[in-house]
Amino acid sequence: MFTIHGKTGDWEVVVGLETHIEVLSKSKLFSGASADYNPSVAPNTQVSMVDVAMPGMLPVLNEYCVDQAIKFGLGINAEISRKSCFARKQYFYPDLPQGYQITQPADQPPVVGRGWVEIMGDDGNPKKILIERAHLEQDAAKNKHDMHPAKSFVDFNRCGVMLLEIVTFLDTKNPENNSYISSPEEAERYLRQIRETARALGVSKANMEEGSMRADVNVSVKRVGSNTFGTRTETKNMVSFKFIKNHIENEARRQVEILESGGIVSQDTLRYHQDDGSSSVMRSKEDALDYRYFPDPDLLPLVITDEQIERIRKTMPELPAATRARYIEKFGLAEYDAARLTETVDISHWFDAAVGGKAERAKGIANWMISELFAHPENYDITNEKTGVVDGMRIITPTDLSELVDMVAASEINGKQAKDIFIKMLDGEIGTPRAIADKFGMQQITDTSAIEKIIDEVISANPSQVEQYKSGKVGLLGFFVGNVMKASGGKANPGVVNEILKKKLG
Repeated sequence: MFTIHGKTGDWEVVVGLETHIEVLSKSKLFSGASADYNPSVAPNTQVSMVDVAMPGMLPVLNEYCVDQAIKFGLGINAEISRKSCFARKQYFYPDLPQGYQITQPADQPPVVGRGWVEIMGDDGNPKKILIERAHLEQDAAKNKHDMHPAKSFVDFNRCGVMLLEIVTFLDTKNPENNSYISSPEEAERYLRQIRETARALGVSKANMEEGSMRADVNVSVKRVGSNTFGTRTETKNMVSFKFIKNHIENEARRQVEILESGGIVSQDTLRYHQDDGSSSVMRSKEDALDYRYFPDPDLLPLVITDEQIERIRKTMPELPAATRARYIEKFGLAEYDAARLTETVDISHWFDAAVGGKAERAKGIANWMISELFAHPENYDITNEKTGVVDGMRIITPTDLSELVDMVAASEINGKQAKDIFIKMLDGEIGTPRAIADKFGMQQITDTSAIEKIIDEVISANPSQVEQYKSGKVGLLGFFVGNVMKASGGKANPGVVNEILKKKLG
């Protein structure tokens, strides 16, 4: 829990998130226009008459988009409503040609109802974050204000692409039942969980940098231990984990200062300023009445069958939370390692390919990936589609890493030699790890007679250190090990060296 120590006592922050993800589909939510509006596409070239509200044009619901919403709902352990409807949310802005947004009303069941996702809480224990709903709605067009000194332009390519809005739940009537976001760090973990669930299911790219995932951030504060919640502010369309964390902390401190000075927090919509982390008031917060919702007369109620839900459930892959649990239970990985290896579906697939069903490899593969491979993203293709040399860079494959780990486990090479082979691969050396070891003579010496001969020479050359060791300075064992390894060119098996040295030194 993120605690602010004020002059009059301690305060905690309460965070609510309304996360918008753009759903992957070939066409838009209510028209046949392409939903692939990437920046390379010319403005206003993927627009239908429905998207720009030409007279007489009627929306037609895209069934695939509904399936995508159901799939995501199942992924967040949510109830799927068997019947829901669409409404018109009235507001006027240049990026909304209809003068309203087709969405699902807040006072009626959406396609995706109550659910939850699990994150690691600030106390290090699993924590369920409650989700109130996830509803379908249209995305707006994109305003462009930097193309002309005196004019603004609108690109309608994005207009009508399906958004899924995921809203966290705060039970103000039963505060003892709450499991809400209570720190900037938990907010980031929650958003990452939403992102990776959407990606794992193929529901969305959920890329904040591209704008296919963005969050409205609600912040309030309350006394530590109190069940009385404060007035919240909302900051729209935030697209950076860093900025979201920064804003939550700054806004919470601002509200505490106001309350401890005897003031009242106003329910405002804020604008976040990236340059200095400050925020300013855009407008007073709207309520549902301000939007003048009413049922959309052009769209029939949406009916979802049990058969449809089960059909979708059968297509779902293993989700990141289940993958993490498998890594911890089956492979004995630490929670941190399991979390790093499930940051994206591609990473976990790469790891599984390297492990190849052999549990004894898992910890070694995990260590190499986290400590070495992740530091060189240019040298491996996490989608596991490229091999050999690509753009002048040697691509390290799952097979390369599994062979390297197997060679260490079989005492064919030691840790230092493995690192040397890895570096050579990074430098562009072609061939398997074993072939590289053969080429450069990196095989480990395991012949005890050969190692014993080197040890005898080291002992004979250092009589003073031998006497000190025998008189009780056992820390000098490292000195002898180092000299033996140096004399063997790093090829001697360290375990064998230690064992023989201890016997000979007494």
